[in-house]
Amino acid sequence: MPSSPYQKQLDELLKKLASAQTDVRVKPEHDKEDKYKHDKVFKSEHDKVAKHEHDKLASSKSAANLKPRLLLHACCGPCSSYVLEYLAQYFEITVFYYNPNIYPQEEYYRRLNELKAFYTRFAPAANVNVVEEAYTPEDFYNAIQIHEHPERASEPEKGERCRLCYKFRLQKAYEYAAAHNYDYYCTTLSISPFKDAEKINTLGTEIALNQKVTSDQEVSPLWLPSDFKKHGGFQRSLELSTEYGLYRQQYCGCIYSSRN
Repeated sequence: MPSSPYQKQLDELLKKLASAQTDVRVKPEHDKEDKYKHDKVFKSEHDKVAKHEHDKLASSKSAANLKPRLLLHACCGPCSSYVLEYLAQYFEITVFYYNPNIYPQEEYYRRLNELKAFYTRFAPAANVNVVEEAYTPEDFYNAIQIHEHPERASEPEKGERCRLCYKFRLQKAYEYAAAHNYDYYCTTLSISPFKDAEKINTLGTEIALNQKVTSDQEVSPLWLPSDFKKHGGFQRSLELSTEYGLYRQQYCGCIYSSRN
């Protein structure tokens, strides 16, 4: 499987976090070797945010060795399984369940209840809180502009309908993260081979950059770059699903993906 620039960025950030959690010493600002390594890793269209993330992590080394707070949007238990196993040691995680795209309503609650039940049995989720937003399907239909563009109903996955669906859920996640002073926000969506990691990461970065920080916010959440299917992530999620007997749905979630 080809390498991913987003996963490389995440790998480098996790190295910084691991170092911060085991050594609270701050490196001198003139550490040219470390800066050179950073510059090589973050040569991408997301340089601005990546550099901001790096600086934030470097400065956090002296902040009492605390874990950064991550708001992680998740669509179901199976997709979040490996991601939690992978990230729990580095972050204080809250899972954000906002998925009004899921159809029908019974499926929405089946996935939510499966996710909650799974976390009670899954050690990496022991300290994870779950936040559920309202189930408002009409918001999804408005977001993908299906009334104006009925042709989107027949699009295959990774098309414009999916891009707009990513965008409106990530926007909601960002707003919650900003309102509750999270350091980072992200989504589990990139673990799926059927999801476009390029679009997900571009949207996540743009949303974070475009939002204005209000005067009462202590922090402005940063996008955590990722492509969770890499490093065998998708395969590991299948293994965990089998191990814990998780319900794995046969379609992404919306009525159109169930038909196509």
